[in-house]
Amino acid sequence: MKPEEIERAAHAFFDAIEKGDIEAVRRTYSPDAVIWHNFDDKESTREENLATLEGFIKAIPVRRYSKRKLNVFDGGFVQQHVLVGTLPGGKEVSLAACIVCSVRDGHITRLDEYFDSAALAKWRQ
Repeated sequence: MKPEEIERAAHAFFDAIEKGDIEAVRRTYSPDAVIWHNFDDKESTREENLATLEGFIKAIPVRRYSKRKLNVFDGGFVQQHVLVGTLPGGKEVSLAACIVCSVRDGHITRLDEYFDSAALAKWRQ
């Protein structure tokens, strides 16, 4: 894949989450995508991850990725960012994270997400 195709896949994924568009997120994943998080060391399927994202979008109705640092490599990308969200009560919260993805045929086949889970305590109202 060309680097610009991988970059396009990365932008489509994060932009869809910002917009709360679960179907657009679904289209960025390959059907057999594997998603892993460092905080629980468990792998999940695309459908399991989409269900989690739906709950996240409902809980954090306003969200954006700031300080995006995208680095494309042969077969994937790494993005560092700060996820900023506004809780329903108006409180703003943030979470620094790093995501490493493998991309094939324009779709994410594997996503590994790293963040400090202790920072999530601030997300509870």
